[in-house]
Amino acid sequence: MPPGFEGVPPQGLDDMMNNLKEAMGNLGSIFGGKGRRERKMRVAQAREVLVAEESEKLLDQDKIVALALERVQQTGIIFLDEIDKIAARNGGSGQGPDVSRGGVQRDLLPIVEGSAVTTKYGVVKTDHILFIAAGAFHETKVSDLIPELQGRFPIRVELETLGEGEFLRILTEPANSLVRQYQELLKTERVTLSFPEDGLAAIAKVAFDANAQLENIGARRLHTVMEALLEDASFKAPEMAGQEVRVDAAMVQDKLGRVLADEDLSRYIL
Repeated sequence: MPPGFEGVPPQGLDDMMNNLKEAMGNLGSIFGGKGRRERKMRVAQAREVLVAEESEKLLDQDKIVALALERVQQTGIIFLDEIDKIAARNGGSGQGPDVSRGGVQRDLLPIVEGSAVTTKYGVVKTDHILFIAAGAFHETKVSDLIPELQGRFPIRVELETLGEGEFLRILTEPANSLVRQYQELLKTERVTLSFPEDGLAAIAKVAFDANAQLENIGARRLHTVMEALLEDASFKAPEMAGQEVRVDAAMVQDKLGRVLADEDLSRYIL
């Protein structure tokens, strides 16, 4: 049997206060309700409120928690991002930060290989949970992790660098893409922001070129590119009410062409 593992730290003051509030709320429901107050509303609105309240009473919280625990244990997925940050650098010297990194790895090991973790909803067994880890590994290697932890991730995949096509998809396909976020942001100032296809392609190319020339930070580069591109429009939006800002290839070249040409400047801005 794998060793047990306690994953919950000692309760702090905030946790104790939350538990106390929850307990007092339960007592209130037992002794005369939860402090009801009168509200005036239309019949249609009152019907929705009453349906929601009665539906909540039909829920069996114990069954919900039991079902959630079962699903977590059988079909749960845990993603460990930036695992390279806990790898010993250059093989490690056995002193200083490398000791702390090794300690974190050994704390993770029982959870990954299968153990019982205590949570606020009950004990969760991690034997059948899928663990996925990811890291940049620029300054370290996978082999810098402790051997026991390496063995728990037998399948390794190397990801390719994002190209212009991927950057273009990131700009257009997500429901809350950066393009739509900036459009909605400027819409609050009654400014219309439009992105023709040539403009989106130009932004994707700038992001790709910046990653190639500077440090490759992946899709995060789009944030700095968009911020530099729309900085003036963002600050002057209150004075531009009723106008349209068209972000085409010419505008991208005008705003960012000089930045890309000067490597020192691009490091500062992008």
